[in-house]
Order: sequence, then structure tokens, then C-alpha cells
Amino acid sequence: MHKLLTFRDEKLLRHALTHRSYVNENPAEGEHNERLEFLGDALLNYLSGEYLYNRHPEKGEDELTRRRSALVDEKQLAKFAEEVDLNFKMRLGKGAIRDGGYHNPNLLSSTFEAVLGAYYLDNDSKIEAVRAIVEPLFDSVPEDIVVTRSNVDAKNRFQEWVQRHITPNPPRYITEQIGGVSHAPEFIAKVLVDQKEFGKGKGRNKKDAEKAAAEDALAKLKKEGF
Repeated sequence: MHKLLTFRDEKLLRHALTHRSYVNENPAEGEHNERLEFLGDALLNYLSGEYLYNRHPEKGEDELTRRRSALVDEKQLAKFAEEVDLNFKMRLGKGAIRDGGYHNPNLLSSTFEAVLGAYYLDNDSKIEAVRAIVEPLFDSVPEDIVVTRSNVDAKNRFQEWVQRHITPNPPRYITEQIGGVSHAPEFIAKVLVDQKEFGKGKGRNKKDAEKAAAEDALAKLKKEGF
């Protein structure tokens, strides 16, 4: 058994493995794992940032940010979940299982985050314990995969999602200057799909504002389980 699944408090591990769909079908089970998922997501963002900062002193902020997004994206976290044998340990509702939940990247990645959050609490909130778990997993990701993924920016990822799930037409961005001074303006962008706003963001130029809007849209989709 992987060390990540070794808990002093077995109830905490069970809680981390419990998806909302299971609780919906078994109300007496109590709380689902979404609060732990929130905690695990925060830990991953910090530890992946620290990991990349220490290993790539030659890289600037933009490159490090792109690499962090690639290192802890849904697809990669789902692979980590499978590597530590989380998939068939997830506590899912019958409907989620019937729909292929044990192999669903969104469910796998969110459960991985929840278990990390629980592991942190089970180890007296010591981040060193979580670092010892995630760094070997980060090390296992080939450099070329991280680089390739990091080159696919948020606008491209959001457009791919829209064209796969909603419409063949690309998202539309509405961008305008909202303030700042002549040498340092500030822009806000909204991204629309079929006239519906999916996200918005700010930036020092139109490109950055549109990227921020796409990142906001992707974050909302992840939160909603897409």
C-alpha cells in the first residue's frame, strides 16, 4: 500500500475517499470530501510552486506558472491517483460507478486532492509529510510532458473544452481598458460562449486580461465538476 493511504485515523481517510454522489445515496454517511479537496488543492499549489522554484532557478514567473499548471492539472493528478491506487478505493454512488467514475479524471484528481488534504491533517498539519509524498510524484513526470502541456495556454484549453462540449464556434472575448495610467494601463476581459459569460479577468494588456478570463472560466468548470 502506498504511504499516502497509511493513516492513523482511518475515519479521516474514509472521509477523504467519500464523493458527494455516495453521500447523496447514503445520507447517514455524513460529509463528503469537498472541503478536504479544497485543502489539498491549496497544498498542491504551494508545494508544486516551491518544487519548480527550487529546480528551475533560471525560469521566470510566467514560465514557472505555466509549468505549475501543467504539473498539477486534472490529467496529471488523475495519473497520480492511479499510481497510488486510489481509483477503486473511491467511495462513489452507484450512478457515478455506472458512468465510469473509477476512471473519470475529474473524480480521480479531486479525490487525490482530498486525500492529500486529509493526510496533512492526519500528520498534525505538517507540510513536510505531504512534501515527502508529492515530490517523488512530481519527479516521475517527464520534463518533456510538462513543457508540452505548459505551452498550451488557458485560452487554447478553454476553446478546446467549448468546442468539445458546447459549440464548434470559438469563445468570444470582450476586452476594455478600465483604468491605470498611460504607461501602465489595466484591462478587463469577459469570455462569452453563445452570449453567456463564462469567466472574466484583469491584466496589464489585452492578452493578459483575456488569458485571465479563460483561466477563470476553467477554474469555474473544474469547481462545477466539468
